[in-house]
Amino acid sequence: MKALPFFCILAFAPLFAGAKPLAILHLPDSGTDPEAINYDTLPKLEGEHAVIHPVAKSPGFTKGEKLEMNRMRLQLHNYLIRHDDQFWCIWSDGPQIEDWPTQEIKYSTSPDGLNWATAKSLTGKPKDPHAFIARGLWIRDGQLLALAAHYKGKGAFGSNKELKLKAYRWDTASSAWKFESLIYDNAINNFPPQPLPNGDWIMTRRDARFNVTILIGGKAALDEWSAYPVVRTGEVKGFRPDEPIFWQMPDKTLNALFRDNGGSQRLFHSISRDEGKTWDTPQLTNFPNSTSKIYSIATSRGYRVMLSNANPKLGRRQLYLSISKDGKNFVRIAQLDVPAPEPRSGFESIWKKFSKGIASLQYPHVIEHDNSLWIAFSRNKLQTEILKVSLDDVDELLK
Repeated sequence: MKALPFFCILAFAPLFAGAKPLAILHLPDSGTDPEAINYDTLPKLEGEHAVIHPVAKSPGFTKGEKLEMNRMRLQLHNYLIRHDDQFWCIWSDGPQIEDWPTQEIKYSTSPDGLNWATAKSLTGKPKDPHAFIARGLWIRDGQLLALAAHYKGKGAFGSNKELKLKAYRWDTASSAWKFESLIYDNAINNFPPQPLPNGDWIMTRRDARFNVTILIGGKAALDEWSAYPVVRTGEVKGFRPDEPIFWQMPDKTLNALFRDNGGSQRLFHSISRDEGKTWDTPQLTNFPNSTSKIYSIATSRGYRVMLSNANPKLGRRQLYLSISKDGKNFVRIAQLDVPAPEPRSGFESIWKKFSKGIASLQYPHVIEHDNSLWIAFSRNKLQTEILKVSLDDVDELLK
């Protein structure tokens, strides 16, 4: 789940030199050529900005020690939802390094999306060498569930990880999260399940070796699922699949996009024509990506939006919103004009690294509410923030 080093990108790039990418990006000025995009002239979307949970020092930090970026608690993998007339957000909260032992899941709530309560632990801090990764918020049969990947060691991928996907339920009576059920063994999902017409649920799954399958089920019981293969690591030369997303098209096919850790700096695409049971071989597209997580939703305005780090030259320092009118082809890209947060007391000496154009902005998640898009993201993997963008402003991009 970490970005590929630059030397690896150079090593893998020739594998795609002769591949003709699938054109899913069609922009007014640059057409289908991603190399012709002038990111400086793309429109910008402004919005209302707030901090969900501020940066904090790691538990090992001692008074008098020089303040460094690597001496902060990790905050990543945020997810949003509206439930019980309020906003909810969860994220992975670790002691210092991404996906390190004792990483837990924390949560916060807000009545208006801009003012957030003090964060609390959802899972409790696991005992070393175990850890949790936040995996989404899911409303099933009227109950609010939080999904959590539980594993052993440093990172969820590799050998002997004891990887399990679990569900926690919000108990209104006690105002607390309670463990509800195991979902699946050797599984980490990317986003919560989506409903199928027959009442089943469907979601992506990666095992501890990055092999991608689809899980279908969850209707009769939380731990009843069938797995269907999508793509194995090494199956497509040079392609290292990660963090897939998918959605249903008007013709009932499922349209999937994948982050590629193989160095292409593009998204890959696949289609299922039988509700996720079989999939076409993933194909390189012309949509640029800075080897980072993406997310997409259909809006009430009739178009689909996707959030991503779409400028590989700047990595994760900019977030972009792309628009598709037909659910497959993206015809507009705009940069999210994310303001810098106010300096936090005690962190002034390093605050320049949190500034606009310097800080990384990654792992966006978005929901629609009250004619706005609410976009949660992580700054520097150290602070959880949110940007409210009016859908009226997004509409203007299509005019």
